[in-house]
Amino acid sequence: MIRILLGTAAAFAVIAAAAIFYVTQPVPGARPGTVAVPPVEPGRLEGHVRMLSETLVPRDHAHPENLDRVAAYVSSQLSAAGGRVRDQPFDVQGKTYRNVVALFGPESYERIVIGAHYDAAGPLPGADDNASGVAGLIELARLLGKAALPGRVELVAYTLEEPPYYRTKQMGSAVHAASLRREGVRVRAMLSLEMIGYFSDDEGSQRYPVPGLSLFYPSRGDFVVITGHLNAAIITRTIKRAMTEATTLPVYSMNAPADLPGAVELSDHLNYWLEGYPAVMVSDTAYYRNSHYHLKTDTADRLDYRRMAQVVQGVYAAAIALAGSE
Repeated sequence: MIRILLGTAAAFAVIAAAAIFYVTQPVPGARPGTVAVPPVEPGRLEGHVRMLSETLVPRDHAHPENLDRVAAYVSSQLSAAGGRVRDQPFDVQGKTYRNVVALFGPESYERIVIGAHYDAAGPLPGADDNASGVAGLIELARLLGKAALPGRVELVAYTLEEPPYYRTKQMGSAVHAASLRREGVRVRAMLSLEMIGYFSDDEGSQRYPVPGLSLFYPSRGDFVVITGHLNAAIITRTIKRAMTEATTLPVYSMNAPADLPGAVELSDHLNYWLEGYPAVMVSDTAYYRNSHYHLKTDTADRLDYRRMAQVVQGVYAAAIALAGSE
């Protein structure tokens, strides 16, 4: 009997270890900061965040004229970076909204899609959520515009991610993902940049949706995380390795069921899952770290632009790695 119990315990231990490995996706041999990537200027990121969160406000669905101003700003920045830019307009309840799409690199069998939503929740600053993601997208474009890309990378600035349109077909990312599927476009991977600017070195500054996760992830909010569905493990590992080797910023990842409460699906990548595309979110973990989420205190002065620049460098490295792994 003791032998049976020990064997059962050993089997459970092996299963648990395999599950932890699959969820956390370690990248053995990846050494931080060993791959050279172009620099990103923190001051430029701050300039974009302040433009979006201080000048071009409010950015909610009730102010489509301001959203058009934001779209025009993003379009001009992506075009100046060398992107082939177009608007993707769509109508919702008698009003016209628009995504901004920019193409980089040559046509290829598959493409990489990287996106960030530019609308905010109500008439709020939305500096981290999600001016930070859009600022990162713009500065990523500056890097891509100077690179000899091995394949097509498509950058998209979405509108209508926030309520009341979240989880509806009126989300800008739902419109874009559906258009790719209709056109028969093959997507190697989609990365959603969702809140990438808030960091903290304070003990206990990082929280988690499930208590047990604190056993495997840091208690300080000093890292960036890649979050994906269970079936996105290979893509997650490719992105994680590239981001880890590109900077010294700690990079963690989690692959989990889509219905894990408040953890896996809360951004634009969800709509690519629904269209059958592999997609992940790159994030500072939103309200599990940033207590100013969806408040008027989510302002530009609270963000860490130095570490935010490292996130952009990491995403650039991931885009290069993914585009070259077709």
